Amino acid sequence: MSITTHRMKFPLSREDALRLRAGDQVILDGEIVITAGLPTHQRLIAALGGAEPLPMDLTGQSLFHLGSYSKEVDGKFEVEYMNPTTSTRFNPYMPTLIRELQLHAVGGKGGLDSACAQALREVGGVYLSFLGGGCALLSAAVKQVLQVGWPDMLIHYRLVRLRVEGLGPVTVGIDAHGNSCYDTAREQARDRFEDIMNELALARAQTAQAS
Repeated sequence: MSITTHRMKFPLSREDALRLRAGDQVILDGEIVITAGLPTHQRLIAALGGAEPLPMDLTGQSLFHLGSYSKEVDGKFEVEYMNPTTSTRFNPYMPTLIRELQLHAVGGKGGLDSACAQALREVGGVYLSFLGGGCALLSAAVKQVLQVGWPDMLIHYRLVRLRVEGLGPVTVGIDAHGNSCYDTAREQARDRFEDIMNELALARAQTAQAS
């Protein structure tokens, strides 16, 4: 099966998100926002509820669950490397963030649940799956730190807006039409489960006879 690869400008527009299909690959150019922080997501929800202003304009942004090793040198914030973190940790918060901020692209690794997929479908957004352990490839795409939000938080929890060039390729894990590579993989595993168990039982029996 051929894979369609798109090179797109970010933040991703709704129109571009709707062009993508689960399984497509995307190379990113432009601006993204990253964080690996569970406390950051909790604080975002509180801010949307009026607890404090958001630290940057996030409406229509592309928010990714990318952890980073960063440092401050002479007052300048530098991202040394970044790597995806597991998105399912943020399932309780993402539907609200997707809807309230009209996020047309979110991502990380491991996917998101059905409630998040429904929110993406409503706003016209996609979940992008980043290569786990691919920090060297991903980090090379970072060209500039544009803005840092909530500097009172631990460095890897802060919201960081980056300019990237040639980030990826990443895979469209969940598209804006409700299709999910994760659901497909689970269904295929369920369909094969009985055959797999029978094969294992046969292999055990053959091993027992041989011994």
